Amino acid sequence: MDSLREFREFREKANRTIIRDGNADTKKFFALDSSAFREGAIGTKTKEMLGLVASMVLRCDDCINYHIAKCKEEKVTKEEFYEIFNIALVVGGSIVIPHFRRAVMFLEELENAK
Repeated sequence: MDSLREFREFREKANRTIIRDGNADTKKFFALDSSAFREGAIGTKTKEMLGLVASMVLRCDDCINYHIAKCKEEKVTKEEFYEIFNIALVVGGSIVIPHFRRAVMFLEELENAK
């Protein structure tokens, strides 16, 4: 799928540049971000679902796409996705609707790429 491939390639390239050129604090933050989503008292699947809700409420389309892809890897079902989207909508309000639309279209693209 082109948009997922393009998104991942861009993210990986940008992250390599940031890690290469960033200062120690930036590198620590990136490491913290990675470790926060590892299996722990809360499973990775749940953490990715939480990340998706937070990303939708914060209205970050890159983060939304990232967490949708990670949720797919964690076997989140379509029904679970729509509950996640609903929680984000309730918490974030109507301002989330444009991001909800893009999230649904990205999810549909992933589903059709199977």
